[in-house]
Amino acid sequence: MKTLMTSTSYPADESDWRGVFIRNLAGGLARIPGMELRLWAPPGELPQHVRSTTTPKEARWLGELMAAGGVSHLMRKHGLRGANVPFRLLRMLWSAYRRERDIDLYHVNWLQCALPLPSDVKPVVISVLGNDLNLLDIPTVKALLRRTFKGRAVAICPNAEWMVPRLEAAFGDVARIVPVSFGIDPIWYDVVRQPQSYPEWIAVTRLTANKLGPLFEWSEPLFRNQPRTLHLLGPMQEQVAIPEWVRWHGAATPAQLASTWFPRAHGLITLSVHAEGRPQTMLEAQAAGLPIVASDMPAHATVVEHGKNGLLCGNPSEYAEAIATLEDPHTNSTFGANARSAARTAFGTWDDAARRYAAIYELLAPRR
Repeated sequence: MKTLMTSTSYPADESDWRGVFIRNLAGGLARIPGMELRLWAPPGELPQHVRSTTTPKEARWLGELMAAGGVSHLMRKHGLRGANVPFRLLRMLWSAYRRERDIDLYHVNWLQCALPLPSDVKPVVISVLGNDLNLLDIPTVKALLRRTFKGRAVAICPNAEWMVPRLEAAFGDVARIVPVSFGIDPIWYDVVRQPQSYPEWIAVTRLTANKLGPLFEWSEPLFRNQPRTLHLLGPMQEQVAIPEWVRWHGAATPAQLASTWFPRAHGLITLSVHAEGRPQTMLEAQAAGLPIVASDMPAHATVVEHGKNGLLCGNPSEYAEAIATLEDPHTNSTFGANARSAARTAFGTWDDAARRYAAIYELLAPRR
């Protein structure tokens, strides 16, 4: 099966945190017998048996776009001055789709990237993350997508079940809505935890106001001048003031997280209020056997089974209680073991995720 995958995000190298899930998914798909995968994406090392279809000019522009923070970040930062960015991206995708005329199926990451699809009625699979749902508030975009889907087999695949009702309401009559969970790299299942004698908690996130949420406000009474430490890991994407009692270490590679930070931590904290599907960092922490303390929102509730592998909190007192509960060694160990078991069962590896997508490919475009 000849498949063209498109993505506006891709890691430039092994130290790059951006778009790692695209590389992992592409690698898993390329390992499926009989699969010929072509990838249109920013420049970076490709997995074995994946062929790039990005021209040098497109690769340069996409690389610059990634370095600037991506389309959404530029739109938020520059407003109308950044409005030409999505239009230029759509023009490039328009050309890319039409260059690959002999493919059997399109695999598009993010709803907006389906807008320039040609009217060739070839089937399309669309991976959807939580921030894609913001597009549904724009009537013109929804109408254009519905017109694009007309006359072809379409599967819209959110990476978490909580997005299904809204996608069904918007596209259920013109597309199949099929949730598909992402996988987890095996390195996370191999992490051996050895929590420190004094509690160390980690937050792994891009530094934006929405991604941090009330982390600093709720944590200050628990961590300032207390016998526990909050380590913050992630790139500064917005100008955020970091309190002096927080230990910020900048961006960390997956290898650094797996070898240094996850083994020593009591757990992962995420108080994000950002709309997202199912946060990959939370899946990796689960696979590593880390209990999770998370804000009570749909994206987090699909990962954290409250009271079993982590705790959800909606206010400062619930947050303080969650931290205290998980600092008990027996409780921490039990929650961690439950987290790893749940990750294996529900998400597996990227090869498992690739097989989930391949089953949908076969449904839409059976191999001849």
